[in-house]
Amino acid sequence: MIQFRNTEEGLEVLYKQHVVFNHTRMRPSFFVGSGHATIKTYRGNYNIRDHVDSRIPLEHVDIDGNTLLFHKDRHQLKVTFCDEYDRLTVHFEADQPYERFWMRLHAERDEKIYGCGQQYSYFNLRHRQCPLWASEPGVGRDPRSLTTFHANLHDRAGGHYHTTGHPDTTFVSSRCYWTHVETYAFAEFNFRHDDYHELHVWEVPERLVLGKTDTHLALMTHLTAYTGRPPRLPDDLHDGIMLGVQGGTEVVLSYLRQAQAAGVKVNGLWCQDWVGHKYTTFGKRLFWNWLWNETLYPDLKQHIKTLKAQNIRFMAYISPHLLKGESLFNEAASKGYLIQNEKGEPYIDDFGEIEGSQVDLTHPGAFTWYKQVIKTHLIDMGFAGWMADFGEYLPIDCRLHNGENPMHMHNQWPVLWARCNYEAVKESGKLGEIVYFMRAGGHGSQTYATALWTGDQSVNWEKHDGIASVIPATLSAGIIGNPYMHSDIGGYTSLYGNIRTKELFERWLEFSVFSAFMRTHEGNRPEQNFQFYRDHETLSLMARMTSVRQDLKPYIVHMVDEAVKHGYPLQRPLFLHYPDETISYETTYAFLFGQDLYVKPVIEPFATTQIVNLPNDEWIHLWSGEAYQGGETAIPAPIGQPPVFYRKQSTFAPLFNDVTQTYRQRQEYADGKATDL
Repeated sequence: MIQFRNTEEGLEVLYKQHVVFNHTRMRPSFFVGSGHATIKTYRGNYNIRDHVDSRIPLEHVDIDGNTLLFHKDRHQLKVTFCDEYDRLTVHFEADQPYERFWMRLHAERDEKIYGCGQQYSYFNLRHRQCPLWASEPGVGRDPRSLTTFHANLHDRAGGHYHTTGHPDTTFVSSRCYWTHVETYAFAEFNFRHDDYHELHVWEVPERLVLGKTDTHLALMTHLTAYTGRPPRLPDDLHDGIMLGVQGGTEVVLSYLRQAQAAGVKVNGLWCQDWVGHKYTTFGKRLFWNWLWNETLYPDLKQHIKTLKAQNIRFMAYISPHLLKGESLFNEAASKGYLIQNEKGEPYIDDFGEIEGSQVDLTHPGAFTWYKQVIKTHLIDMGFAGWMADFGEYLPIDCRLHNGENPMHMHNQWPVLWARCNYEAVKESGKLGEIVYFMRAGGHGSQTYATALWTGDQSVNWEKHDGIASVIPATLSAGIIGNPYMHSDIGGYTSLYGNIRTKELFERWLEFSVFSAFMRTHEGNRPEQNFQFYRDHETLSLMARMTSVRQDLKPYIVHMVDEAVKHGYPLQRPLFLHYPDETISYETTYAFLFGQDLYVKPVIEPFATTQIVNLPNDEWIHLWSGEAYQGGETAIPAPIGQPPVFYRKQSTFAPLFNDVTQTYRQRQEYADGKATDL
């Protein structure tokens, strides 16, 4: 399976007839060197500048069996190739601890690249450079936008196209191979060259792993056998929508009653302010002492039991951050369970007008203690899940219990945070029942995160940080083994004049039907932004869309089965099922929901029609029942009817036809009943 082939100019390394490295003296496959970085940090945002002091091309190569020795002068790199578990594993052993490492993988001119975690701006990363470092994704994420201008001016938080809270050194190629570099150090993957991909890491990685299959579906199964797969998503999450509401027991129950009276199918209440709230200039935030606020939520345990009997989940919120001076902070500090500064004291950070510290997840005692916090204060309370927020903020100048360089632990931090939640749930016997969802992640999230959400999108239509950014983020994470993706319906971040509108909320709502589950969010400034509970027309739309979601449940359960058994994501790029169609590799803003539903969300305001480019198949429009062939066509797309089509030959076609008929009846009824508040 592994071949070393001499060429006129050098040496090729092949795996399953696939060229992996193409080494010549003039264009070597490996470089080592040294460097130093200038890193400025502010509230989870990182400005990183790399200064390369030396870059030594390892021009010469000696062969000894399956081991190649790349060298120049006194610099050496031993590279050993192994065919293990139907994967190519490439082990690296350097003669000294180099600070900088580059390797070049063979590339083809027309090759496409996907993955690298949650990538919000571009799905195809070819001709892009991707720094991989966990951070706040940024507000606006586009230097040309006014939102980004203000975010940088006021908060140093604008971000760029590549900033993400979920970086992953794993990618997938249109040539049916996947690659993972085993490292959590800062990395920068450069896919801009026609004939090679240059992977830059701030250490010599332990190994590179590569898998090759004949089809993209087989590749998903092959990759996720390596990364791991999350637990099964509970079936009840497909029975409607989770209402993200706040304000205390009576307030949230009144929102529930209002929604149910309007016919909305509700499967849960997500009340992040169960601990109380704290106001900052950013908006309404939470009181970071993860204990039940009995004043705001009296009789909560009993209400949770009552709701559970009605098949309604009650969901909470937690992060690895603790508010300075409060009980959990004080307990952790007294036990030495917080990350430390250079003086050996708790490292106090500014999380945006909230001062606090982080639990040291490298400390075995601290890790166990925080698992117990989750068990006692969330699981034993009866919460059916929670948002497990943050994980991107590990300071690079802190001291950790395990003595590791925080530069090498930073990208691993969200994975440790995911594992902390995973073990707490598993040890409580609740895997497959409790669902926690995360925005931060990395390699390992595929196993330890029960679901992901796409982070704090701006409440606008901007490509790089608004409603549109959900789609490439979802596809990028899904293609490397994170099958359960969803987003805050309506977005979250309301700053610099961006205010959520009714239209934005409703467009977000309609395409969230075709995600892992549906969940609303009031946003950081609830009073200023549109909320569903203020508008009868929106409640009527929610009733129709949540009914569609519930009607699709057998199909969604089937997709979850595929995720568990085969590693397929719920939202899929077109090329997974239409690999022979060139356009499927370039499509970013349309996807397949499973094999049988084509979805093209409406991501611009005031739209009444959409141009769709259907794969070469026979399709039925979900809302009208009209038949279409593959190719480009204009489709009516009023609110409540985003372009969605099902395959005529699908085994679920009778189910989809029932959805069509039922939706049309509900639509006709709603047209005669909806009024404004």
